[in-house]
Amino acid sequence: MRLRRIGSALMAAAALTGAVFGSIPGALAETFGHAEAGQMGFQPAVTPIAAEIHSFHDLLLVVITAISVFVLGLLVYVIWRFNERSNPTPSRTTHHAMLEVAWTVIPVLILVVIAIPSFRLLTHQLTMPKADLTVKVTGKQWYWSYDYPKEEGDFGFDSIIKADKDVDTSKGDIRLLSVDNEAVVPVNKTIRFQVTAADVIHSFVVPSFGIRIDAVPGRLNETWFKAEREGIYYGQCSKICGKDHAFMPIAVRVVSEQQYQAWVADAKKKFASAPTDTTFAEAGAAARQ
Repeated sequence: MRLRRIGSALMAAAALTGAVFGSIPGALAETFGHAEAGQMGFQPAVTPIAAEIHSFHDLLLVVITAISVFVLGLLVYVIWRFNERSNPTPSRTTHHAMLEVAWTVIPVLILVVIAIPSFRLLTHQLTMPKADLTVKVTGKQWYWSYDYPKEEGDFGFDSIIKADKDVDTSKGDIRLLSVDNEAVVPVNKTIRFQVTAADVIHSFVVPSFGIRIDAVPGRLNETWFKAEREGIYYGQCSKICGKDHAFMPIAVRVVSEQQYQAWVADAKKKFASAPTDTTFAEAGAAARQ
């Protein structure tokens, strides 16, 4: 009974720890989806998938904390109970049927507890719902290109990191994350990103959306999200794709439907004759500045 109470208290403490760590990012960054200085835990979740990822993480935190404390307790007990002074005549027992069954069955049950939400999360991530908007994303060395479909005006543009001299913190710019042209999507709409690459393998990652997908030359991968909060959310290429890999940020602005339609009207004019084929030299120069 005492061990059961201790175990319950430890699990409750682990759950509280997970809840506290999970809530910190949201409090720190209500508008912008990016890491804060000194932040612990995830960036704020603004999609159902990201929220499910956070919940799964908290469950695993409880499980691994309970296992670690239990194993530590066993080690302490064995050191105390079976040292040479306390147990001068060691036992010659080599097999114990119930103990062997227990240490086989209990780990299997733990894995089943972990597997159920894990497979459910994977199913939700990989099952593509009907999309309200499909955007093609192309990774290049070292910037991203976005192409919007005919229904939206059939336009595309390059998104390149802002040089330090162009970063205006008074307007919310963030060094090494802000870009000249952000991808814009409407809030509370299902967005499908079709991701590929033009040169080497890249990785398209936006933590607040809970999406991570490889951009592979000659292959079109898909991922989706449904942002439930307006704001600007950042990510970065997460594959080492060359010397300017660190200067390849992602910026997605989530706006209302009215703001999105106004942006599309302007974008069709702005990018009508602007091909998404910024030269290697131009992109490299911008990233290095």
